[in-house]
Amino acid sequence: MKIAAVKTIPLGGATHDHGWPGGTDPNVQYNTLVEVISDEGITGLGSCYTTRALVEGALELLRPHLIGEPADQPDRVSEKLRQSMFWLGRGGSVEHAISGIDIALWDLWGQALQQPVSKLLGGNYRDRIKPYASILFDQPEPLRDALLVQKERGFRAIKMGWRPFGRVSRQLDELLIRTARETVGEDVELMVDAGGSEQFWPHSVNWARETAKMLGDYNITWFEEALKPDDVEGFAQLQATSPVLISTGEVLTRRQAFQPFLLKRAVDIIQPDLTKCGGLSEGRKLAWLAYDQGVLLVPHGWNTAVGVAADLALSAAMPVARWVEYQTGVPYIEDILEEPFKLDAEGMLQVPSGPGLGIKLNRDAIARMGAGG
Repeated sequence: MKIAAVKTIPLGGATHDHGWPGGTDPNVQYNTLVEVISDEGITGLGSCYTTRALVEGALELLRPHLIGEPADQPDRVSEKLRQSMFWLGRGGSVEHAISGIDIALWDLWGQALQQPVSKLLGGNYRDRIKPYASILFDQPEPLRDALLVQKERGFRAIKMGWRPFGRVSRQLDELLIRTARETVGEDVELMVDAGGSEQFWPHSVNWARETAKMLGDYNITWFEEALKPDDVEGFAQLQATSPVLISTGEVLTRRQAFQPFLLKRAVDIIQPDLTKCGGLSEGRKLAWLAYDQGVLLVPHGWNTAVGVAADLALSAAMPVARWVEYQTGVPYIEDILEEPFKLDAEGMLQVPSGPGLGIKLNRDAIARMGAGG
């Protein structure tokens, strides 16, 4: 079984009925679905965290190295693409495109064998996992309303990120955290994402250290992206004194970028995005590297339902996995599947058990969203 073709599926930008929250430009789309098709007609589905134009540009480079390769060897084929692009894309959008192709190859292989991807990755340590609702910070009253919505939906863990946190004052930061804890009570886990990968992030270790102490007072589970994404030494200093878990990694690509954080044990959690970092093949390598260093892996999931399915498969196949990210109220996650993900009575997500990633696209919804892409 050989790879015969690869093509993109556009997802439109943020409009009134589909897209991302937070004022995303309607003419910009940040995620592109890809399909890899075998010469036997089996199709695998993947997701790339980059625009369709950049994925198409990457495919111009990648197709000569991809077409005709075995369709049932995702790890080897993806590494061949990565090595073939050594001079043209050691990270960035080319690696994002490889990530989507890799996910699609795992999906294709699973369908060919009629086995779930989680099993092909090594076996299932669990059949469900705890999702955390991923929302944006806001002023106290709208934040309280947003938290109550997620609690009513059944989430037992919620992460808040970006917007005013870390950008106005320490007093507002603590007010937001106190509001959140009082709103959800002690039975719901809370996580905080400062958004240190924002352009020209102004804070360094001293701010992060004092903020971590404050978060500890409110029993926050982890503090994410407190520093710029490449500040390995800063993260190591922060992790050494923080009362809460320290996490980062959503913008990093390739396992080599994560190695300094792991070898220095600079963080408690790494958060690779499988639609950026190299796909499931690279994610699996990272997961075991992290495991050997006593570091947790929690996949970053601000992408699509295909990304969520990949996160669930990887998390099922790791001996130590506790959470997956789940952005709520986003049609790219909640509307593009024939059978959307659904929390069970205990606030858990089931790992898909069908062949491949165990999901099927809602083609009508995809067609509507593609109009903007």
